[in-house]
This record gives sequence, structure tokens and C-alpha cells, in this order.
Amino acid sequence: MKRILGFYIIREITGLFLLGITVFTLVLLMGRLIKLTELVVSRGVPFSDVAWMIVYLMPSFLVFTIPMAFLLAVLLAFGRLSADNEITVIKASGVSLVQIMPPVLVCALVAALLALTASLVGVPWGNQAFKELSFRVLKQNAAATIDEKVFWDEIPGVILYTDHYDERQQTLKGVVIHDGRNPERPLTIFAKQGSVSGGNGRQALQLLLADGSIHSAGRGAEYRLVHFGEYVMSVGGEGGAAGISLNELDLGIAELKRQIADPATAPRTRFKMSSELHSRYSLPFASLVFAVIAVPLGIQNRRSGKSAGFSVSIFLLLMYYLLLSLMKTIAEKGGIPIALALWLPNLIFMAIGWYLLRLASLERRIPFPSPEYVAGILKWRTR
Repeated sequence: MKRILGFYIIREITGLFLLGITVFTLVLLMGRLIKLTELVVSRGVPFSDVAWMIVYLMPSFLVFTIPMAFLLAVLLAFGRLSADNEITVIKASGVSLVQIMPPVLVCALVAALLALTASLVGVPWGNQAFKELSFRVLKQNAAATIDEKVFWDEIPGVILYTDHYDERQQTLKGVVIHDGRNPERPLTIFAKQGSVSGGNGRQALQLLLADGSIHSAGRGAEYRLVHFGEYVMSVGGEGGAAGISLNELDLGIAELKRQIADPATAPRTRFKMSSELHSRYSLPFASLVFAVIAVPLGIQNRRSGKSAGFSVSIFLLLMYYLLLSLMKTIAEKGGIPIALALWLPNLIFMAIGWYLLRLASLERRIPFPSPEYVAGILKWRTR
């Protein structure tokens, strides 16, 4: 009987889990789809390239959507079982709440492994492939993306503005460029005129500027001004493979550890690397945490199973990511180590989950927020 019950619970969770992944991923992807659609409509980028861009973005989304979808699936599944009095029948058959947990934990382990695979393997692969494809598309269409009297920021760290742009001749007039690729010494360039070319094998764009000046601000009051007659600026090809620049989101675990251990790495960069390294493990582990906290909350809810389950899941996710953001801010200011900051939300939610699970096993009422209260909180947060 327990085996049949286990498969029944797994089937109940699996269907809702797949639906949750689809919904949450589409929601996160919606913001990117608008810009990607513009590439097809306005820039003439092949639809196949845009489709591959979406594929490369999927691992970064799945790291977040898998735990979110699993939390929603467990809340909805056990909310439905509770609303239909199936939990009461299961308990009357001699099966305790603790004995119901193994199939849920099996599903949580599978979800955690999927998220871990996406985090450790998919994220660096997808981000690097996305940048390489974006670099190739930009190199082919760089000149066509520039508009006069519009700030152009297609290449990270570079913002270009021009009063007049002749698309046929690819000439510029009244050029202002902010080059922030080196945070320690940002540059602001003014030029009366210039021209655009597609760059060589490692650059997406080359700007030949004439009759202008370069303003450079360093640390403290350091300032440098250089006037030039002609100046060639290459953008979009610094560092990395295939002429692209890589950051902590694009690196694998081994490279992250190597740069963290490198004494030459800047403190701020080391912090970002450490934060990304621990996030690769802590976020997938949240699936196991949500399994423990979602079961007692789902069982407690006997009315409005689906609507209440959705409201409670949004509330829990909001609290989890707010706590995670707070811990990262404290760690950035030196209050606590970054490892503790990224794992502490999991530990806190796990402790709360075990406490709620114990209350549910003792048939005690769990003081969790009502759907009306959660809706009020969410409404207040959106003001």
C-alpha cells in the first residue's frame, strides 16, 4: 500500500511541477522575448539565431524556476489531497505524516539534481554560448543598430550617442562615448565626427573618430585630458574566447575557484566570484528545503486549495528571496561571510519547515498566513 501511495504522490507532484516550470520560465522569459523579437522584426536577425538565444538562456532561468515550481507543486498537491479529505483517509489507514515524506523527498532530490546540473553545467555553457552568438549577431548588424539622438548600449560597458548618423556612409557627427569597461578608469570621449566599421576578427565594432578629446577620471582627484586629431576605438572584443568578455556568471566552478584563490584578483571581484560560487549550490538545495516546509502548509489548507496554495507559494518565495537579498547586502558590507549569507536562508527555512512538520504530525494547527493576508502583503509591496 505504501508503495502505491508513494507513486500516487509522485505522480500528483510531477504533473504540477512540470506545469509550474513552464509557467515560471515563461514569466521570466517574457522580458527577454520583447528584445529578442525586436532583433527579428527590426534588425533582420534570423529566427533560428533568436531560438538558440532562448535555448542558451534556459539554464539561468531553470536555476530559479525549478525550486519555485517544486514549492508550488507540493503546496498544490497536498492542498488538493487535504481538500478532498484524502489525507484524512491516508492517516486513518495507519500511514503517518512522516511516512508520507519519502516520496516527496525523492521528488525534491530529483528537482535539486536538475537545478544543480543547470547551475553547474548549464549556466556557464549557456551564458558563454549566448554571448558568442550575440557577439556574432552584433558584429553582423552593429552599424545597423546605431540611431541618431538615441543612446546606443548594445555592447556592455560602452554607451554611444551621436547627433547625426548617415547609415549609407556609416558616418557620425557630434559623437559622445562613455567607456566604462574599466571601472577604475572610465573614459568619456567627445568627437566632432567619425565613421563606423565592422571591426576585425575579435572586435564587433571599430570607430574612427576625428577632432575630439578624451576625458579620464581616476582615483580621488586624478583627472586627465587628451586632445586628438584621429583616434581608433575598438569595442566588443576584450578578453575571453572568440573575442568576448566573461564575468563570474560565465565561468565554471574550477575557474571561479582559481580566480578566488588568485591574490591578484580585486576584492570586489573576489566577492562576486565567491557569491556566484556558493549560489551555484545553495539555490538548487532550496528544492529540498521547500519540500519540508510545503508539506505541512499544504496539508493545513483545507479550503480554496489551488488559490491558497498559489498565494502561500508566492509569499514564501518573496520571503526567501528578500532574506537572501538582505544576507547578501550584509555580507557585502563585511557583516558576515558570503558563504554563511547564501546558506543561512536555507537553514532558517529548513528549521521552520521541521517545526511546522512536527506541528502537523501532532495534529496541531499551523499558524500560517491566510490567502487574504498574503494578498494584502503582496498588494502593499507593489505600491
